[in-house]
Amino acid sequence: MQLFGFISIKIVIINYFRCMLSAKNIKKQYGRLNVLKGVDVRVSKGEIVSIVGSSGAGKSTLLHILGTLDKPDSGEIILNGQPLHMLKGNKLSAFRNKHIGFVFQFHHLLPEFTALENVCIPGWIAGFKKRDVINKATDLLKTLGLQERLQNKPQQLSGGEQQRVAVARALINSPSIVMADEPTGNLDSANAKELHQLFIDLRNRFNQTFLIVTHNEELSKMSDRVLMMKDGLMC
Repeated sequence: MQLFGFISIKIVIINYFRCMLSAKNIKKQYGRLNVLKGVDVRVSKGEIVSIVGSSGAGKSTLLHILGTLDKPDSGEIILNGQPLHMLKGNKLSAFRNKHIGFVFQFHHLLPEFTALENVCIPGWIAGFKKRDVINKATDLLKTLGLQERLQNKPQQLSGGEQQRVAVARALINSPSIVMADEPTGNLDSANAKELHQLFIDLRNRFNQTFLIVTHNEELSKMSDRVLMMKDGLMC
């Protein structure tokens, strides 16, 4: 019994030091509406964590705050050892571009650019060499089964293909974490299932970390951990 107790303590310690994202007592209020009432979150490297709950529970608001797209009224967020409240303006934007990838329900691809160009844009913004970014984007799109779609514009792609381009774009800068907000909400069941498996494959192949807001039970069941939100709090 003592041996098993020691092993359990060791696992807890290892997971603590593997923690990539830590948020403590996150609060957010819009007018008189308390959306987040003191939320704590921890995500370790290589984890797939889903946040579930009814509409209005505060899931998307929390994800946007953790991704620095919105600011909390109070609380602390640390990503890769960097307290995010210490970053402002261009420094915060540069940190976000390098360390956080985003996938949304609607892919937000730029219609005037090809699939390859859409994937390259975050890498070019980050200042990486143009040819290196193109080569990496090409490899990512091939990995995601889009080798025949490099020069297609978004309107020439299916919904599932557009979302895979969005995933490649999220991965182009090798982010610490990919945050996905209802990534399968605009897909049919077949494409949604493919995207679920893609997240698993990317975690297994690249040790990629995912934090996903979803109403999809199948996706949440495939996650390593599921966090339930209700009325602005973790249950």
